[in-house]
Order: sequence, then structure tokens, then C-alpha cells
Amino acid sequence: MRGLAVDLKQDAPIPLAASFACAPGEVLALVGPSGSGKSTILRTIAGLYRPGDGRVIVDGETWLDTGAHLDLPPHRRRVGIVFQSYALFPHMSALDNVAAALDHLPARERRARAAELLDLVHLAGLEERRPAALSGGQQQRVAVARALAREPRALLLDEPFSAVDRATREKLYRELAAMRRRLSMPVVLVTHDLDEALMLADHMCLLHHGRILQHGPPLDVLQRPVSVEAARLVGQRNVFEATVAEQRVEASLTLLDWHGRTIEAALAPSFPPDERVSWLIPPSRVVLHRRDRPSRGEAENPVAGVLDECLAMGDTTVGVMRPDGGEPERLTFHVPSHVAQRNRLAAGERVTVSLLAAAIHLMPAAPDQD
Repeated sequence: MRGLAVDLKQDAPIPLAASFACAPGEVLALVGPSGSGKSTILRTIAGLYRPGDGRVIVDGETWLDTGAHLDLPPHRRRVGIVFQSYALFPHMSALDNVAAALDHLPARERRARAAELLDLVHLAGLEERRPAALSGGQQQRVAVARALAREPRALLLDEPFSAVDRATREKLYRELAAMRRRLSMPVVLVTHDLDEALMLADHMCLLHHGRILQHGPPLDVLQRPVSVEAARLVGQRNVFEATVAEQRVEASLTLLDWHGRTIEAALAPSFPPDERVSWLIPPSRVVLHRRDRPSRGEAENPVAGVLDECLAMGDTTVGVMRPDGGEPERLTFHVPSHVAQRNRLAAGERVTVSLLAAAIHLMPAAPDQD
């Protein structure tokens, strides 16, 4: 089997319950808050940490199998690593930093190969500069070239973009996206940035306390979390509780009773009538009714209320409304700022929104907190 397969388990000192695979040419993002086990998993793949129970297999070769007492040392694992700090040798040029990782080649070939790798990451002409004379983005490119110098079977990226400014980061995103198409190896990216995972990754593992809560395409994980815990970790704000009122299979709808208000959601037949559920709708799928063109009743799930907050954040305005009817929750929506200005949105103003049924996602009810 080609690609990377990982299966890790232990209770202490760092809890781990993680199993995933990454095919050649794919980017898999490990996402979660600080302390969720992301870097520990990366270090395990690289051979820098040994878990109590685990297996790491790359292209059919076993690097770690605790049950068979097999644990290849780091220097025998063909893996490239880019750390958050880049870890370049400050007294060496960019070319020599890359050449230092080419000790598997004859000495006479190393500098030429290092120059080729620097050209791959768009640093041709800067070969003789030391790290201090390079920008943060350029240092990151040197670190990537050095990681590729080992001709790795897997590339591991540990928060590689966190030390550069936003403009440089977005340029590096584009370069990585282009370069990965030429690299036939699995790439594992550790990040706490959900937008980064959404832009770069084919699949995403959502981690909490060393346990994978959900694994799938990033957009699915963000918009269709498997639990309230996962929803909170991906930053979903519109998470509410309701009761299933009716299953209308023929109409592909599940009807919810939300504080006496009927909400139509996409069909979720696994939840029977009268069952308590949690549901969410992404703020981007809450549709604001225009004041100059009031709804004629055709809108899905219209909800009226009063704006508690209205915050302009560049091109996007975030509104937080208090629905009529006494619901204790607040409903958050996002609209382009020009739409907010045209509709004269401000705290204290009345607004009406629609909740798109197709965007409403049902989950098991959150466990009671004692």
C-alpha cells in the first residue's frame, strides 16, 4: 500500500487515540487547540516520540510497530520535516543549509542538487545568503527545500506559516498548493488555523485531547460536525437544542420544535420524533431579508428579532440578533459590509433573516453537564 498509515493509542502521559491514512500527493491537516496532540503525532511519525501502542507504515514499510518491538530511528526514516522555527543553521548559506541534508549523495553532487531544490522553491539567486539576510518567507522556503533534500516518502509541516505575515503566508499557500502537485508523497500539516486547513488540505483530522473527533474533507468537518464538541472546536456559533417534531420523508424535511417555533431542516431520518437534538447553521447560511424588498412569505424559516451587535470586520459584517419569542440563544449571521450599509444595520434595529433548511445540520444532543 502506498502512502502513510498511522494508528496510535495510549492513555498517558499524553493521551492518544488517532488513526488515519494519507495517500501520495494528498495533504492531511491535523487541526485542534494547543495541547490536542497534533505535534506529538507528527513527532511520532518522524521517530522523535514513541507512544505506548502504535504503528506507522509508509509505502508498505513499517517504521513503528510497538507490538513487534520495531521502532526505526529518525535517521532511518525517509521523512522531511519543516518546523515552526525553521531551525536553519545561522552560520551557513541557504545553499549549504540544503546541502547539509544531502549526505546520502556523493559530496561532488550535493551543491548542484541543493541549487536545484532552491530553484524549486523559487530561491534561485539567493543561494549564498545566510538566514539572517532572508525574509521569513524565504527562510521557510529554505526549510522546505532542506526537507525535500532527503527525498522523503512523507513531508511533515509543523505550523510552518505561523511566523510570517499574512501577505507572505497567502503567497506561500499558493506555492505549496502548486508544489504539492509535483510531489508524489503524503503531506501532513499541523495547524490550529481552520482557514489554512480549508485552503490547503484534502482531508482534516479534528483533534481534542489526543483523540480524533472527526476525519473528512475540511468543509464537511466545519459545516457538518459529528457532535456539539466538534462544532465548538471548529468555531460554530449557531448551535442550539430542539426536539424533533416530525419526519417528512416525502418532502425530504425534518421538522424541529425550537422553543415553540417550527424549523424546517434537511431530512435527517436517524433522529426519531420527540428526540432531543442539537442543530446548527453556519452564519454564512443565514440570509438577511432586504428592507426594500420584504419577504412575501416564501423564505425558508423566517426569524425576526432585534440586533444586539453589529460589527464591521473589513468586507464582512457580523450581526448578532435576539429572536422574537423569548429564545435564550442569540443568532449570528454574516453579510457583506456593503449589504449591511445598504440595510442600515445597527444595534437595536429590527431585522428578519431566513435559515436555509439545506444548511441546517442535526447532531446528537449535547450531554447534560453536571
